[in-house]
Amino acid sequence: MEDFQTAAGTSPTELVRTLKEKTPEEVLAFFLERPSILRTIERPGPGQPLWLSDAADEVVRIYRGYGNARRPADYLDEFSAFIKENVNTLPALQAVVQRPRDLTRRQLKELALALSEKGYTETHLRSAWADAKNEDIAARIVGFIRQAALGDPLKNYDQRVDHAVKKVKSKNTFTPPQAKWLERIAKQLKQEVVVDREALDQGRFADDGGFERLNKAFDGKLDTLLGDLREWIWEAEAG
Repeated sequence: MEDFQTAAGTSPTELVRTLKEKTPEEVLAFFLERPSILRTIERPGPGQPLWLSDAADEVVRIYRGYGNARRPADYLDEFSAFIKENVNTLPALQAVVQRPRDLTRRQLKELALALSEKGYTETHLRSAWADAKNEDIAARIVGFIRQAALGDPLKNYDQRVDHAVKKVKSKNTFTPPQAKWLERIAKQLKQEVVVDREALDQGRFADDGGFERLNKAFDGKLDTLLGDLREWIWEAEAG
């Protein structure tokens, strides 16, 4: 559902309502411009086609697959090659690699969807890394991308967030209410990777006044604070 809403930019109910008001030609043009909408509906799983047969089952061999690759090292190599080949063609990928402070929540969702369609998911990458490197690291998709593109060390993401928060505190003086808000933002970062205006205008943050209220609490400097956190999370020394 989340992938569908990312691709369509709206919920299924709203999309149906919108399409009913369009001509057949306009509907066709809409889907031609957004082919990923139909792919999110058709695929049974990230990059894994589902083959159906009425023949009797038989166990031939048992192995763990990684996308189109059999070995975890091959899967990681294919992922690295894909990232390097496309870093200048996907705007969200450019932001991850070159300008992490500018990365938005929507860009990250769209990028995760695009990678998933190619068979590259955070879960598969973690598993392949653990099997190939004998290192079980709780990294996130952004970390794997930057490791592939820049050679950045792969580190525990929560520790990266803690590093960024510590650095922010060292460079600013926060009141007790501001410090509590910062703790909540850090907790949200660990869950969603990117916290921006859109993220703060949803869920429990929205119930507490959203971005506008938090921005006032931080004296109009919340955008800068969020940008600093996004940038410092991905410093080489973080974690």
